[in-house]
Amino acid sequence: MRPPLRLDLRLSPLWLALLAGPALAAPQVHLYVDGKPVAGALTLDKGTISLTHSLSKGSHQIRIGDAANSCGTSFGPSETKPLPFGTAQPMDKCAKDQSFTLRVMLAGDYEFTFNPDTPSLKVLRATKKSEFKRQPPEEPCIAWDGGPVTVSLKGVWPDGTRLRDAYSGQEALVKGGKLTLTPSKESGGLLLLEPVAAAKAEPFSWDQASVYFLLTDRFHNGDPGNDHSFGRQKDGQDEVATWHGGDFKGLTEKLDYIKSLGMNAIWITPMVEQVHGFIGGGEQGNFPFYAYHGYWALDFTKIDPNYGDEESLKTLVDEAHKRGMRIILDVVMNHAGYATLADLQDLGLDSLTQNTEKLPARWNDWRPSGGLNWHGYNQFIDYQSSDWSKWWGPDWVRAGLPGYPQPGTDDVTGSVAGLPDFLTESSKAVGLPPLLAAKKDTRAKPLPNASVSDYLIAWHTDWVRRFGIDGFRADTVKHLEPAVWARLKQEGTAALKEWKAANPSKALDALPFYMVGEVWDHGVAKDFWYQNGFDSLINFDYQREFALPQAQCMAVAEPTYASYASRINQDPEFNVLSYISSHDTKLFFGDYQDVSLQRRVANSFMLLPGGIQLYYGDESGRGLAKDGGVFDQSVRSDMNWQELASGDKAELVKHWQRLGQFRATHPAVAAGSHKKLSDAPYSFVREKGADKVVVVFAGRQK
Repeated sequence: MRPPLRLDLRLSPLWLALLAGPALAAPQVHLYVDGKPVAGALTLDKGTISLTHSLSKGSHQIRIGDAANSCGTSFGPSETKPLPFGTAQPMDKCAKDQSFTLRVMLAGDYEFTFNPDTPSLKVLRATKKSEFKRQPPEEPCIAWDGGPVTVSLKGVWPDGTRLRDAYSGQEALVKGGKLTLTPSKESGGLLLLEPVAAAKAEPFSWDQASVYFLLTDRFHNGDPGNDHSFGRQKDGQDEVATWHGGDFKGLTEKLDYIKSLGMNAIWITPMVEQVHGFIGGGEQGNFPFYAYHGYWALDFTKIDPNYGDEESLKTLVDEAHKRGMRIILDVVMNHAGYATLADLQDLGLDSLTQNTEKLPARWNDWRPSGGLNWHGYNQFIDYQSSDWSKWWGPDWVRAGLPGYPQPGTDDVTGSVAGLPDFLTESSKAVGLPPLLAAKKDTRAKPLPNASVSDYLIAWHTDWVRRFGIDGFRADTVKHLEPAVWARLKQEGTAALKEWKAANPSKALDALPFYMVGEVWDHGVAKDFWYQNGFDSLINFDYQREFALPQAQCMAVAEPTYASYASRINQDPEFNVLSYISSHDTKLFFGDYQDVSLQRRVANSFMLLPGGIQLYYGDESGRGLAKDGGVFDQSVRSDMNWQELASGDKAELVKHWQRLGQFRATHPAVAAGSHKKLSDAPYSFVREKGADKVVVVFAGRQK
């Protein structure tokens, strides 16, 4: 069932000419989605009207009108056309048979703003707090009166065993096969039972991965001096997709914080040198869009100076290893970054430009004017020039440029978001791409008889060999041939072995190189990717299907827990990495902005079998940013450090820390067998080797 529609009617100083006089009823209209009204009647004399409606992924037909579809109260485009995000689109008052087509990439709430005076319609993803704060659907749950809870432990521990609740620190003895304790109020009705006489600590295994994922640029700024590399600028507005300053030095300063959450690995976004400039953000070019996220590479052999330098990377890896945490580097083998004005200037590719006399001396300083938006930079690039061979070159990428192979329509040969697509399937021996062959500061060197994929593998694994990177998170996996990923894993394993041999005092263990992949929309299923280099894949199912109901009531997690433990932990060559938030989908806290719900989702999520991935700020209630009409930008806000000194967000972090440390202490939580003990209270035992724990959920407090 769709959540209830929320309306926000605001008065305008303008009155519609449609009103013949004060005695006449004001005309009424509806928002129509796919031919059906989705709200009660909206009165046109209220001026600008804003309403929020939930939409599924896909294309939707949008118009405003009355039940009779009458001329004068039927609003739509003059002809059927797309409805872009973020910009008010003009409407015709007699568009009886015309609708906008709205393409929704991510299901959720969308805010429509209709101005009948103009008339015009604007749509944005609903991301801001308001008096109409979304409420999650109610989930039936067992109830807890706040008092002592008795749980049966028959067959788990013998009488006389002293147990501790890891959350509150309380201790009690098992008597008559039972134990009674009162959960702390802050736990949400949870007991985390462990023997006081702890078992011997088990060595680290990737089977119990607890990964903290962060966008380096949005996490913590340790060196403001590198914030404007290559002349990168702020936009002075919402800073939706400019560089915000996070870097390796800042991340290193926060390693103890990440360790306190029980994390044993850190996934950082791609760190290689990005395109220097911007493109236009969104369909309407509302903002400058830089490569702050790391997925638009220019030079795979250099660290982007906005993140730091080689010394700061070395310090980060070494300091993480000292704390027992591994570094997982995000790698992009599928595509390079766009051509931007700054790159063409910095690389001396002036022959690919036009009208440059209208540009400032530093091309990254260009700002739209004279009615242009941020897409206006394209007027200065000559996309028909015969000199595009001086860029990546037709032996390297598919691109819609003269002399280049054109993108195909399948996953491997298609172009993701119009980005230049590497010819990774080609076995042809190639030299360096022309732009790198001419780039003075690159570390790229010609390789004998090397294909495009050979170069990409060599460049990425060089970071492992030189710095001791422990694993890769592979981006856009299904857009490359499986054999390429298998080779990357093989070469990464060899490179890490070499680094450990050269740095025996820094090596944490003798484990092989780790790879986890993003196969979009993949769930908990073992398929051919596991035979082609991957130890684990990102699990899209958990966020979409289970996170919310299990946050509402942990007891409903039992089928998920049992299934995951059985399918994952009984197969030593199978694992998944589950999450509740990510940079590409949604932020769990952003949907409901409910601190108590964010506490409860920690209870169910942090006790999940298999690997887990925290997205920075899951633990702290990080809010949404302005998105400029591009949905995924809202989930990439700056880490909310300023909220963590005191108050409910500080207490929220402590809650996640207690759960994370319990998970870190007990490999049985992630990698053990699972057995339900009782329904009320809901309780289960996890066991792996000598490690055994019992978790008790008393229920939601009355």
